[in-house]
Amino acid sequence: MGAKGQHVVPNGGKWSVRKAGSSRASGVYSTQGEAISEARKIAKNQGTELYIHGRDGRIRERDSYGNDPRKSKG
Repeated sequence: MGAKGQHVVPNGGKWSVRKAGSSRASGVYSTQGEAISEARKIAKNQGTELYIHGRDGRIRERDSYGNDPRKSKG
């Protein structure tokens, strides 16, 4: 978890939301959907990234709510 932002990670049979670099969870949820919803709110509020991990711990999805340095047409 090296990147700045919020991570949704498996925690036993539940799902945790953790700030990057933190060992403590900011919340523990019964379903991944609940954890994603809360993590998305935090990431939007802070203007950071959202990383969603699968059960294997690998990042499977990523959303950015910060400043996008690339300005592309279309």
